[in-house]
Amino acid sequence: MTGLQGFDALEEEVRRAVGVRLFTVLAWIPERNALRRVHSSHPDAYPVGGEKTVEVARGWLARCVEAGQPYLGPDRAAVREIFADHELIEGLGCGSVVNVPVMDGGRVLGVLNILDAEGRYDEESVAAAVSLAPLAVPALRAATTSGAPTDGGAA
Repeated sequence: MTGLQGFDALEEEVRRAVGVRLFTVLAWIPERNALRRVHSSHPDAYPVGGEKTVEVARGWLARCVEAGQPYLGPDRAAVREIFADHELIEGLGCGSVVNVPVMDGGRVLGVLNILDAEGRYDEESVAAAVSLAPLAVPALRAATTSGAPTDGGAA
């Protein structure tokens, strides 16, 4: 799986196995303490190439990026706690989130952001998402090596 085809194929797998309204893939840029969007199911609202700094959600950063652990936010309160842009997220009909780090040899390459309606996700959803994260490694490797945004297209 590489580039454009890789993220689109991954999105389809996430739709099938987990269910999703908003799906983005973010590459971790450790030197800037930032996440760069390399794929988006909603490129008008969340364009590829956009960056998020993660100072606001320090607990989330420690869990997902530093410890390499998935995060389950089952309701709107959890979404509001970790996303500064929660109003836009809620406007897309999303009120729950699963974030899964994409690991490559013990290092975090990036994060899968999987969002849907409030109450949609549980621990089974997290397990399904975790099982899909390795599929993102080749495409994320390519995106982080090139340094250029990789457009995954719209859903």
